[in-house]
Amino acid sequence: MAEILASSLYLKIAFLFIVFVAVTSLVFTAMRGFVSRQQVLGRLDRDSAPATADATTRGLRASDARASAWAKLAARIESSGLSLGDSDVQGLKRKMLAAGYRSAHAPKVFTLVRLLLIFALPIAIVMPQLLSEEPKSLFSLYLQGAGFAAMGLFLPSLFITAKADRRRQEVLNGFPDSLDLMLVCVEAGMGLEAALDRVGREMTVSHPLVAEMLSQTTLELRAGAGREEALRNMADRTGVDEIRAFSTLLIQSDKLGSSIATTLRIYAAEMREKRRMRAEEKAHRLPVLLSIPLVACMLPVMIGVLMLPAVIRVIREVAPALAGGGG
Repeated sequence: MAEILASSLYLKIAFLFIVFVAVTSLVFTAMRGFVSRQQVLGRLDRDSAPATADATTRGLRASDARASAWAKLAARIESSGLSLGDSDVQGLKRKMLAAGYRSAHAPKVFTLVRLLLIFALPIAIVMPQLLSEEPKSLFSLYLQGAGFAAMGLFLPSLFITAKADRRRQEVLNGFPDSLDLMLVCVEAGMGLEAALDRVGREMTVSHPLVAEMLSQTTLELRAGAGREEALRNMADRTGVDEIRAFSTLLIQSDKLGSSIATTLRIYAAEMREKRRMRAEEKAHRLPVLLSIPLVACMLPVMIGVLMLPAVIRVIREVAPALAGGGG
């Protein structure tokens, strides 16, 4: 077997690819089983816990426990003299918060992951080629190493940006429903803090990100933070313009003494209208998006089907005439 693999470079690559796929499949299966087991245990804990227990808080504690290993590693590296700080610390913190990473060590862990990928990706690609029987030229290896190093530098940023965008979209889609529930609670006589807590617990299943946002704000209010500070922190964590406008609206209503129920009713109607307009915009974009595969795939086939009989007829009639004229 080893002699067969040593005889061809392509066989080596194919064998390594098969081994990589097999190992990845095994790891994915094991992780999937572990995640499903954790989900079952989490559901059992939620069912057995009192009704006042906050599921969002337990999720935040679990995520902090999982990130502790990375935080310890980052602390050890910084203690050795290598700084993991970013040039734009506040901007990076806002990005991490928008992506759902609230740990104080999240920016340092992000920088550590980028450093590891900058060196790990080029080594993983270039080293097998250097150790092969027919190594490529140094210039080619240099280009590959530089390309994968740049990929390792930018991939974490793209991942964080994509995750933050997905979270913003989910929060934006579920926020009008939370406003309607909040309006019902306020009109029933609840205060703003009680309404936020009630809506956060009710929307844990339907819109977990909105529930997490409201529950975090409720915890800040219970911890003694002012209403203005808690609402502004909620807007900063999500990074959604609509949530920021909602927070500003509530702060102004609180300062001016206007009715919160009226404010919620007007803003809820506006948010529902914006959600309907976004859905209509996506629907109107579909014909334009469908025209690309239509022109690229179906139109050449249709032209070929329509033109083929005429081409065959021309060849049958013109070819004998050309052959006779040439004779």
